[in-house]
Amino acid sequence: MTTPPEIEIQGGELPTQPGVYLFKDAAGKILYIGKATSLRTRVRSYFQRPADARIAVMIRRAAAVDLRPTPTAIEALLLESRLIKKHQPPFNVREKDDKSRVFLAFTREDYPQPVLVRGHELVRMPKKGFLKVFGPFLSAASVQAALDALRRPFPWTTCKPGRRRPCFYRHLGKCPGVCTGEITPRQYRKIIRSLMRYFDGRRSEVIREMEREMERAAWSERFEEAAALRDRIHALQHVKDMAVLKGEDISAGRQIDPFGRIEGYDISNTGGQEAVGSMVVFLDGEPAKKMYRKFLIRTVAGPDDTTMMAEVLRRRFGHSGTDGQDSWPAPDIILVDGGRGQLNAAKRVLEECGLDIPLVGLAKGPDRKKDELVYDKSDHELTRLVHAFRPLFVRVRDEAHRFALSYHRQRRGQAFIAAPRKSRSSVRTRPRS
Repeated sequence: MTTPPEIEIQGGELPTQPGVYLFKDAAGKILYIGKATSLRTRVRSYFQRPADARIAVMIRRAAAVDLRPTPTAIEALLLESRLIKKHQPPFNVREKDDKSRVFLAFTREDYPQPVLVRGHELVRMPKKGFLKVFGPFLSAASVQAALDALRRPFPWTTCKPGRRRPCFYRHLGKCPGVCTGEITPRQYRKIIRSLMRYFDGRRSEVIREMEREMERAAWSERFEEAAALRDRIHALQHVKDMAVLKGEDISAGRQIDPFGRIEGYDISNTGGQEAVGSMVVFLDGEPAKKMYRKFLIRTVAGPDDTTMMAEVLRRRFGHSGTDGQDSWPAPDIILVDGGRGQLNAAKRVLEECGLDIPLVGLAKGPDRKKDELVYDKSDHELTRLVHAFRPLFVRVRDEAHRFALSYHRQRRGQAFIAAPRKSRSSVRTRPRS
């Protein structure tokens, strides 16, 4: 089906390239703005079967379609966001609904990171904590896909300095070496500034600047640096970004509230002796100590932290608990102190109880100097939260660890007092936690 003759196509025929389209009424007022990987396919689809009643009304009022082709789908995504924010079309989701939309923020630190935050999260975070904020965007998955597609020309990272070995993305050329100290904060900030300019819609300017840098490096016989810049320019000019707009009209999916109820769990024992578990609760990003709970391990003999974790969670979700309350509020997120083993144990318990609650594990990395977050990376919303609220998850883990260790030391002290004098030396060992 072709475009109805009563609707004018401004800017020529419908092209197959990516871009942004603007439906306008007879007076030229913008009714709706959208993006597409193929402007021809997307615009024609509106006249075949409108997505919903709201769009059907918009089509009846439309008199023209203005086309803004872009070189890539990423730039269509960015242009759509800027135009919606500027014009506030009545048939797009209005600004008041931005609480559920996604914003891209760049953190203000030595090695800035791109993070995705919801509108309702952004208003509760320190305004000076970001270098710049872009958006709103409709889909977190689309923005994450854009960031991933741009990671080779602009090698951003979520790494922190101090690792002995390069991270996985360093081997792929998508981390510039923050993890191993191969790049200074000043050099890294230069990469991030270029990435932010790209999100500002200044792609041509960024490429020209990189070309000038490459020429200066070659003139000064810094050939390795010049070659790296050449490869980044090529990657930017040939970015593969079709995944950015895949499912462009699909809703954002489930949303997880990091300022809701987060429950953190940890296990502490000494060689399996005096084993205890802890549950801490954070509400609105802060500890809610009246809701903390202690668990004395009852069913596990020996040092088996994963089975102990399963016992604690089974007791937490399997009955009302030891304080006589009828129920405890369901958490929005569960964080366990530990790696894949603890996370899988928690997952099995949730499956037993028929619960679907986001799970995050926080373990010491291979060199035990860097925290490693473990989670379902196919869950885009959870991935977004892990990157945006990592400091909060670390606080929850540290508090669960402190609370478990405090209870374990209390139990160990009681055991020491009760034990015969000759056997007391056996409990003077370092606790496991």
